[in-house]
Amino acid sequence: MTKRITQRDVAALAGVSQAVVSVVLGMGNHSYPQDTVDRVESAAKQLGYVPNRFAQALKTNKTMSVACIVPDIANPFYASLVRGVQLVMDKHHYDVIVASTDGLRERELHFLRWSAQGRVDAIVGTFFHTGVKDFTPYLQAGLPIVRIEAESKTAGPLPLHNIYINNTAAARHAVEYLLAQGHKHICMVTGAGGPADARVKGYQQAMEQVGLPPRLLMQADFTERTGYQIAKSLIGNDPRPDAIFAANDLLAIGVMRAAREAGITIPRQLAVMGFDDIPSAELVTPGLTTVAHFPERIGQKAGEILMMHTAGEQTAPGSTTEMPYRLVKRESA
Repeated sequence: MTKRITQRDVAALAGVSQAVVSVVLGMGNHSYPQDTVDRVESAAKQLGYVPNRFAQALKTNKTMSVACIVPDIANPFYASLVRGVQLVMDKHHYDVIVASTDGLRERELHFLRWSAQGRVDAIVGTFFHTGVKDFTPYLQAGLPIVRIEAESKTAGPLPLHNIYINNTAAARHAVEYLLAQGHKHICMVTGAGGPADARVKGYQQAMEQVGLPPRLLMQADFTERTGYQIAKSLIGNDPRPDAIFAANDLLAIGVMRAAREAGITIPRQLAVMGFDDIPSAELVTPGLTTVAHFPERIGQKAGEILMMHTAGEQTAPGSTTEMPYRLVKRESA
């Protein structure tokens, strides 16, 4: 029978105490020199040592895991967000468990309950239909949450941290750019929930400040298929829009597909503006003009806030952090 490798074996090979091995391999925060860390990690790798996470959890009351709850893991924006969280968590020896809610309230509540059952130490999430009232029992129980928000939220006495970009200002900026190009019949297409209301607000502000009537089409989701279906109906209308602002890039790519099938030239006959700057935005033809707000950076900031919180380095129980956005000009508008 093969002997199970223990921390004692790793300690003997690395020339350190078992306590040092336990801290180095089980915790992200410690003050041991890098040379000691390298020796311990090298010995563990050489011996094939795998830490017993269940034993560690019982001893430290930590699972060394974080839940990352997103509306749609198939959306490249959220995949990049998760990657940003994981980049930080890897440095602290935390695992990231990803849950996709499909933007449904019952699934958001399900994964909140699941997370609170001692399975993870903290949550990073984008929530379309749950808020502070839903979070409060878990926050009061000591489960910190970092939520990615569409607008600024006031921090309170509970361990709820908010990260946001000013979606209203970003959407207004995007539509003002279209107006500056001479477009007057600008239609907005969007899904429901999440950042939709804030982005719609920015669109309406830009249109109303120049005296033009907003024209909004809202469907249930933010998928490419939905953008395609909405655009098919718009293209047949009179007057046909001369520009379409989509609430995310997947919708915008669906719009571009419908326009191409109808023989409409982008941007000469129809300008298209997206939001998110997912990787495919620069790969489609023509390249998609859009609003970038750097999901990987947002994920990293969320991870850093959680690690500061768990280390007791936060100056207040909750926090609010604004992140940047930028208009990315390509060929579609």
